[in-house]
Amino acid sequence: MPSHLRLIEPASLPNVWRVPELAQAQEAVVSTGHAALDAQLPGGGWPVGSMVEVLQARSGPHVWQLLLPGLAQAVQKQAGLVVLVSSPFDPFGPSLGAQGLPGERLLCVKADKPAARLWSAEQCLRCADVVAVLAWLPQAKSAELRRLHMAAQQHDKLLFVFRGLNARQDSSPARVRLLVEGVDSLRLHIFKRRGPPLETPLVLPAWSQRVAALLDARKGPAPPPAPVAQPVIPLHRRSHVLDRTAAIT
Repeated sequence: MPSHLRLIEPASLPNVWRVPELAQAQEAVVSTGHAALDAQLPGGGWPVGSMVEVLQARSGPHVWQLLLPGLAQAVQKQAGLVVLVSSPFDPFGPSLGAQGLPGERLLCVKADKPAARLWSAEQCLRCADVVAVLAWLPQAKSAELRRLHMAAQQHDKLLFVFRGLNARQDSSPARVRLLVEGVDSLRLHIFKRRGPPLETPLVLPAWSQRVAALLDARKGPAPPPAPVAQPVIPLHRRSHVLDRTAAIT
């Protein structure tokens, strides 16, 4: 080997990782609020400035179970709004507020046509007063998603895009791709991340720690223990002293 050439250990390069391992490059992330999920994502959370793609057979409000803990942390650290673009359901503000995401920090944008949805999502990503964008884009193409990914990257925004199961085989610029199943306990299939795909699904509990604590508090104090029944002494073992005294008197 020529003297001016030397081997470089890949582990010493911040932007290089081995295929069987998770990437260890330092990047801005927001904890998902689920310890088991953080352990499976490079950096330990949702990547900031990158697209996260969530695939579902049917859109439903249970996605809050997945995203709400992380969004609540994001709005506590940074002033701004969480924007929902063409959400198929209306969020219930009091419930989200009780879990750390105040209703006044939400903005819902209604757009029916695919082009209008894409335009709205991109404009929100470029807005300084926005913390995160959640966009339902079932008909978006790879080139259109790449444009949104670049906008999130340029402006350091959290971006979550929701699509159907038929998009799994499509190419996507998303840094993380998840397939979500279930309604109560969620099963997450992580099939794209900076590292190997997760072979077995990750199961999240039906309730977050904060909701579980609220439910336990509503139950009130535990009822007092039931009185312990005294053992019954058979007649042939009872003392007859009192009976004798009564007979004497």
